[in-house]
Amino acid sequence: MNSDLKRKLLHFLYPTRCPVCGEFIDASERFCQDCYNKLNLYNGSFTVRGTSGFTSVFVYDENISPAVMLLKNGVCGNADYALGGELADKLKKDGIAQKTDLIIPVPMHKKAKRSRTFNQAELIAKVIGESLGIPVCTNAVTKNKSTAAQKNLNRLWRQFNLKGAFEVTQKSLIENKRILLLDDICTTGSTFAEIAEVLLTNGAAEVMCASCCKTLPPKRKADEQKKD
Repeated sequence: MNSDLKRKLLHFLYPTRCPVCGEFIDASERFCQDCYNKLNLYNGSFTVRGTSGFTSVFVYDENISPAVMLLKNGVCGNADYALGGELADKLKKDGIAQKTDLIIPVPMHKKAKRSRTFNQAELIAKVIGESLGIPVCTNAVTKNKSTAAQKNLNRLWRQFNLKGAFEVTQKSLIENKRILLLDDICTTGSTFAEIAEVLLTNGAAEVMCASCCKTLPPKRKADEQKKD
């Protein structure tokens, strides 16, 4: 069944809501207009070690966080469609989609995925893959070690925390592929860098990274708040 038709049919049973404020919106909408007008677009420059590029759509702040937290709390809502759709538009506009052979969402450890019931990066990746016509692969890389939450660690400990956590389980799927590594939020890029190293070591031709949201460095965040 066509995804647009499926959304319209589901809309009759479960009316679509804005993932930020919860107000009812049309089946084809991502956010309500009021919430969308408050979202801050990310226009910074960021480099992930070992990769050939990084892009993101929104600054991660209080305006977008309700949509992200829906997914992190195990509630899909309209958040995957909204965030995935916005990132798909950005990837196409920036010319990244045209240079991508395969999308790989950042994997979760099976225990964490079982607790949440889904991997939010996978849901977002599927929206993007369908929108751009790019294959999504969820079984080429696995997270084989349960790690501490990255948000509770400083930059140095984030790197140690992830060492040896990811493994390529199906090398043939990634060999000579230009891969887009995808996640919902990027903070220091440690997770992206660790997975990218594993992918490149196992034969990937190139790794680019994208996230729906990017946190700002403390100084820039303070400067932005002063402007407000």
